[in-house]
Amino acid sequence: MMRVLEFLVALVIVAVIGVLAAVVMPGSGHVERQLVIGKDLRQVYDMLDNFHRLPDYVVLRSYDPKMQFTFSGKGYGPGAEVSWSSTDPKVGDGGLTVASADPDFDKIDSNTKKASIVWNLDNGWRGMDKHFTLDLERQGSRGQLTQVTWSYDVAYGWNLINRFSSMYIHGDPDAFIQFSMNKLQDVLAGVPNIDYSTLIPYIVQTQQTPVLLVSTSMARKDGLDGLDDATNKAISQIQAAAKKLGVNVTGPRILFTTNYGDQTYSFDVALPIDSSTLTVNGQSEQLTAPTPPALDASGAPAEASTAADAASAAALTPGSRDRFGRVVVDSDVRATLAFGGAALKGVWNGTFAGVPQTRDELKAYAQTHGYTFDDVVNRPYDILAKPEVKDAGGNITSYAKYEVYLPITNAPTQTPEQEAGIQPPSPDTGAPAASGTAPAPAGTAPAPASTAAAPAAAASAAQ
Repeated sequence: MMRVLEFLVALVIVAVIGVLAAVVMPGSGHVERQLVIGKDLRQVYDMLDNFHRLPDYVVLRSYDPKMQFTFSGKGYGPGAEVSWSSTDPKVGDGGLTVASADPDFDKIDSNTKKASIVWNLDNGWRGMDKHFTLDLERQGSRGQLTQVTWSYDVAYGWNLINRFSSMYIHGDPDAFIQFSMNKLQDVLAGVPNIDYSTLIPYIVQTQQTPVLLVSTSMARKDGLDGLDDATNKAISQIQAAAKKLGVNVTGPRILFTTNYGDQTYSFDVALPIDSSTLTVNGQSEQLTAPTPPALDASGAPAEASTAADAASAAALTPGSRDRFGRVVVDSDVRATLAFGGAALKGVWNGTFAGVPQTRDELKAYAQTHGYTFDDVVNRPYDILAKPEVKDAGGNITSYAKYEVYLPITNAPTQTPEQEAGIQPPSPDTGAPAASGTAPAPAGTAPAPASTAAAPAAAASAAQ
């Protein structure tokens, strides 16, 4: 009996000591890690102010590759939500919500030194008011780096069991931050290192449009003069083919970029026409959207690999279909349906030299916002919405306006800029942009209508 009493007394003593230990333990927990990432602050901010890229860098997928993510709420900024589910007990079920972002995205530019984003966390970890804080600060002599301080905070209150869990805050929470932050750096490494803070892109819904096109190329060293020569030659061929087919050209030229290489720029020059049914070589042909050719081991379109394949391609007759499914009009001209679907649109006012930069900015923007694109299958393109104007001496008095498009999928109906109603200045006000400056913001005015001023597809760009 005495031994039983001794055991009970010892048990009570242990319980009292445990309660006292829990009482003196902190009522909250905090852990943080830092990492300097070689990207502009705006890019890091955008990646963290939405959750569409979260599956690419969060450590949870390393534990369970089959786990499922579900996105809800807003597409970007406070109110954006993501939840996950997994049968792996180390992952379990949970979710994150963007609670705040300071400053607002449209206030971040090259002069912004700091920013902070808060994610509220709902998962099986013990405690209340669980949240991650992601503090961003410019680093480097030119502000080209971003220091990310990723912290986790939790309140335990007077729940004594929860207070004991503070002893393990350097377990799962710490590992979540450390591994996810390292993966975040890897994901951001794939984003073009370009400042797009002056760009105001819009998501537009384009309509399929019949076009005639010619594939051509130029040496990069030939500059804008070489581009003009190649483009003008292709346009002359297209106009002659349109006249022969009895169709009308309905808008300005379009350039589909197929390969912007270091030495050579390859592209398709296209003009929209007013009919999707053509009579070629005595046969009625219904135009269809091009189909991607087979891909090689590197993921690039497979070219003719043998002399026989090349000879076969050269022997295509008018009315037949090439390897993209486009109708062969003559030796150089093809007919197809272009556009169709969502595209990210930006505008450049200046010489064509600024168009490639705008295209790269759109790609970087799409990657940080989680918009999917495949510029091998669905080529980026630009439309000459307004030609440049020169005086009698050949000096440019008014720069051209180029509308640059990047076809995208898995995107919301509007960009954050679009949703906020941010209105860029009119491209017709102020001095023309120099070719070396950042692209002018994207406009919200409708693209030229389906008349002599623009292709039918571009007419839907303001939707």
